[in-house]
Amino acid sequence: MLSCPDIINCASYKSSDMQIKSLIDNKDYQGIQQALSDHPALANEGIPYDEVNTTKAHPLHRLCDGVFSKKYTEEESIKMAKLFLEHGANINGGELILKQDTPLIAAASLFADGLAIFYLDNGAALGHAGCHGGTALHWAAWCGRNKVVARLVQEGAEINKLCIDFKATPLFWAVHGLKNGHITEGQDYIACVRTLIEAGADKTIPNIDGNTPFDLLAREDEELRELLKTFQ
Repeated sequence: MLSCPDIINCASYKSSDMQIKSLIDNKDYQGIQQALSDHPALANEGIPYDEVNTTKAHPLHRLCDGVFSKKYTEEESIKMAKLFLEHGANINGGELILKQDTPLIAAASLFADGLAIFYLDNGAALGHAGCHGGTALHWAAWCGRNKVVARLVQEGAEINKLCIDFKATPLFWAVHGLKNGHITEGQDYIACVRTLIEAGADKTIPNIDGNTPFDLLAREDEELRELLKTFQ
């Protein structure tokens, strides 16, 4: 494995953002530590997804991509995230820009549950509206990540907040994700719905098309229908 000085001096790496990406991809903790110590600005410098997709995102966001693509484990990603935070990384990825995902939203939508909780532990903003104007709670619900949903609820995330594009609640996103996303096991979505309902989610709030979560259900969705009727 290349050390930090080897990578920084390697002619095949054309920019600092690709250098730090290589260190992350190789889980070179010592290299990351050295690079951030030498150049603290790298803690908040955008990193391309890869050499083909050069769209940049904050390092704390890119760690979520690595977890999703299974380049490294949650534990390894958290270890790297700690290094970035120790060297001044902004937990929200910089300025909060409407419809632009924070690292927390990225974690909630990329199955990086451990990172999401780690970011919450370090003060990540709860209610920011990212892609489609959805909050971290919307995205965790859509992806059926009940552990993250439960923690967000515990932290005081707004249960009935409407997203921007679809004017829908996190509960609607959870049911819609179950019926249309097929991203996670069904029982994980059921757990998300139960968590939201127990926290006081309003099942009667319609989305932009006038549909409530009940309108998404088919005849065979008996378990979910009974769950939605709870606390009516």
